[in-house]
Amino acid sequence: MRGQRGPPHRIGGETITLTPEDRRMPGITREEVAHLARLARLELKAEELDHFAGQLDDIIGAVARVSEVADQDVPPTSHPLPLTNVMRADEVRPSLTPEQALSGAPAQEQQRFKVPQILGED
Repeated sequence: MRGQRGPPHRIGGETITLTPEDRRMPGITREEVAHLARLARLELKAEELDHFAGQLDDIIGAVARVSEVADQDVPPTSHPLPLTNVMRADEVRPSLTPEQALSGAPAQEQQRFKVPQILGED
């Protein structure tokens, strides 16, 4: 993987393609954070610019590390482990009769709870 170039990135109005070595260099500056904040219409204090520059730099580094690991040999997946159905079998069990279930209902009709009409339909 050494020396291979990844996908192009747009940084500071310029499109560049980073190598894994490039990704380890310090990334985002406080001026770039200020620019991003203006684009997002966020008002940031001076100390927040430094704080977010460090955080965004960490995020960019983490994404770069993931990009280094992801390769053509790794198939895309939606989940790291195979999923199996964990639902229990649908079995008839003893339960309330319709009369027992409706015994406390304020109104009932044809073995169903009767409720006020809300959609204007029959």
